[in-house]
Amino acid sequence: MAADNQISGQEYLRKILLARIYPVARLTPLHKLEKLSDKLGIGKIYLKREDYQTIHSFKIRGAYNKMRQLSQDQKACGVVAASAGNHAQGVALSAKNLGTRAVIVMPTTTPDLKVDAVRRFGAEIVLYGDSFNEAYEHAKELSRTQGLTMIPPYDDPDVIAGQGTIAHEIMGQCNDIDTIFVQIGGGGLAAGVAVYIKNLIPNVKVIGVEAEGSACMKAAVDMGEPCDIGFVSHFADGVAVSRAGDETFRLCKEYLDDIVTCSNDEICAAMKDIFDDTRAIAEPSGALSLAGLKKYVREHGLKEGNHIAIMSGANVKFHTLRLVAERCDVGEMAEGILSVDIPEAKGSFLTFCNTIGGRHVTEFSYRVHGAERARIFASVELTNGRSELDDICASLRHAGYQVTDLTEDNLAKDHIRYMIGGHLNQGSKERLFLFEFPESKGALSNFLTQLGGSFSISLFHFRISGLEYCSVLCGFDVSKDPEGKEMKEFLDSIKYPYREVTDNVAYQQFLC
Repeated sequence: MAADNQISGQEYLRKILLARIYPVARLTPLHKLEKLSDKLGIGKIYLKREDYQTIHSFKIRGAYNKMRQLSQDQKACGVVAASAGNHAQGVALSAKNLGTRAVIVMPTTTPDLKVDAVRRFGAEIVLYGDSFNEAYEHAKELSRTQGLTMIPPYDDPDVIAGQGTIAHEIMGQCNDIDTIFVQIGGGGLAAGVAVYIKNLIPNVKVIGVEAEGSACMKAAVDMGEPCDIGFVSHFADGVAVSRAGDETFRLCKEYLDDIVTCSNDEICAAMKDIFDDTRAIAEPSGALSLAGLKKYVREHGLKEGNHIAIMSGANVKFHTLRLVAERCDVGEMAEGILSVDIPEAKGSFLTFCNTIGGRHVTEFSYRVHGAERARIFASVELTNGRSELDDICASLRHAGYQVTDLTEDNLAKDHIRYMIGGHLNQGSKERLFLFEFPESKGALSNFLTQLGGSFSISLFHFRISGLEYCSVLCGFDVSKDPEGKEMKEFLDSIKYPYREVTDNVAYQQFLC
């Protein structure tokens, strides 16, 4: 937008107050997060529940406000948008309400679930290209050739004003607001909230929150203008934008008090917090603002005040929850991840467990490799966060172990932990068993104590699952027990259910 055509803050305030979005949008509730407020030891934390919208996302506000401004001729011709997410649903539902044709261009890789969600509102779906950029270029071509009006997802004054109605609602729902935290993708939501709040109550802080893997607004602020940051992480796909909008950048730079960035682990922890307090499941980008709130509160030592985060959406892919459950404790620093080099000798496994004390080991992957050494991948439950993890590392090093802290290593957490492997020494013989351990702190130590020095463990993996029992995979070097008599005695002596899986095809193909 050219400088001489820039809309003033007061004009944005007027546009927000005059936005007539409620034929399709809902006035969403503001919920106090009781448990999280107590956990952080702060005054009050509130969550603005945009998951209550028909499309389970705030995007309906901006899409409808933009489309209701169209002329009759524009409505008669129809609209077009490129999106594989919440914006697509917002445009489709708005078009249905206004009786307007809507064409949504999606990449050919878009899952059927998302395509069907948009199609249910009566929109025409065009699958084109392998990426969003290709779909966007095709949408622009359809706009030119068919006279369709492009509905942008964020970088438009009417879209920004529509998103700003969230701030107007919050003002009527909470007195004495201290801080509002709002997620940033392209910046439409943050710009709309910030311009409204700062032109009415400038002493209220508005903090933008970005995912570390797609922090395009912070990059723009640092650069002094919007810039393409290239590769972005798609874990929080609702904010996976590589370049901030021109108008949203102008407003965010002027009106935001600060921008914080959060890791995927911190987002996962915030998703768990929302579930614990409300039993609602946010999408990753929907929980991003709460992750930023938690980080800001802790870094600034806040102990009082009313602080608000916007839950922007709940269109989460179900299988994403597997990763969320895996990573939320790390995001809360309630779990540390270590790589430890240990001697390959009888009893070294038990010695390691004794060295870390009575702490709860939540994951343990072990594979012998070579005659003298082995490397393990271990996760340990923490009650005092980073300081406790540092103490554990120091204790292990003092005991002679080589230790690497992998808690912040995303590659290790995403991939390497599942690929730990190796091979037995030539001539060795291994048997593989599945055990069921009760999920208790003493289960692992009890097992190792009963094993004693009878056998060398050659492979070991278990992961706390949240169930009453957890599955444990354990391999034994039975080279010195060819008849299996000692193994039978050991198996008969333990109290854990088990079955032998030495003939398992995956084991035979990948770990033998």
